[in-house]
Amino acid sequence: MEKNKKIVVILGTTASGKTGLGVKLARKFDGEIVSADSRQVYRGMDVGTGKDLEEYRIEIPKSSISNQRRFVKIPYHLIDVVGPNTGYNLAKYKKQAEKAIDDILKRGKLPIVVGGTGLYLEALVEGYDLAQARPDRGFRERFEKASLEKLLQKIQKLNPAFAGKINESDRKNRRRLIRYLEILEQGEGGGEARKRYESLLIGLTKPKEELEKRIYKRLIDRLEREDMVGEVKRLHEEGVSWKRLESFGLEYRFVSLYLKGELAYEEMVEKLFIAIRQFAKRQMTWFRRWERKGAKIHWIKAQREALSLIKDFLK
Repeated sequence: MEKNKKIVVILGTTASGKTGLGVKLARKFDGEIVSADSRQVYRGMDVGTGKDLEEYRIEIPKSSISNQRRFVKIPYHLIDVVGPNTGYNLAKYKKQAEKAIDDILKRGKLPIVVGGTGLYLEALVEGYDLAQARPDRGFRERFEKASLEKLLQKIQKLNPAFAGKINESDRKNRRRLIRYLEILEQGEGGGEARKRYESLLIGLTKPKEELEKRIYKRLIDRLEREDMVGEVKRLHEEGVSWKRLESFGLEYRFVSLYLKGELAYEEMVEKLFIAIRQFAKRQMTWFRRWERKGAKIHWIKAQREALSLIKDFLK
């Protein structure tokens, strides 16, 4: 870990307000955002992934000279980097995130990593050795019909420590499990951790009832105001298969089932709300487990707490 290579990490569950806080902190500390979200890397998947790109545009106070509204745009990275039909994995994310962070530091800015994908955050912060393995079509074909249980068993056998870092969502995703197995088979995954950065981890937490209300409100807004159904329909019309869309989980899975006529609208909303709540619970489980492994996460409820933590961290 090199001296003065400091980064701030804003983490938390879905709908906890990570993006809004991260953008405000970037404005305050002359920073740039590095996303840590496994789905926001895909172009065209905006509503369902909650990119909220308008939040990166901050209105600044009117001056005594001009009464016009003025805005400043906070730079962001690792959003909209590949098409939805393009493969993407943890190794690619870590490599690209480190490149973005190093560039931000080189320009004298503060990198602020914002996201809720625990595996991405942990691999980046802890410096896990996940050098990208070469894609092997023959290898992948061998395991196309393997059960999820069999794939997990093989990963566990090759590298128990790495297997323990795989989150619940990835454990149900055959494509990702095969890729992780491919990396491990080539001997390039799960090596010794070498931290590149000094990290301040700030976690956003909300009471259960408040979080559930935020999740439901955001879900209804996305469906009724932001046309999430239209987004999924457009992606399919542009060549993204139903199978591929469903593999992204949550909004893309349930809206796809609705568009295929396998779920009624009200049933889709109900099942999706339950699934998002369960996803938030899994996210928090990941963060708590990371803490038990030694990570120091500063859980906060207000922006002023984050300001104080970052000021002390940057001294």
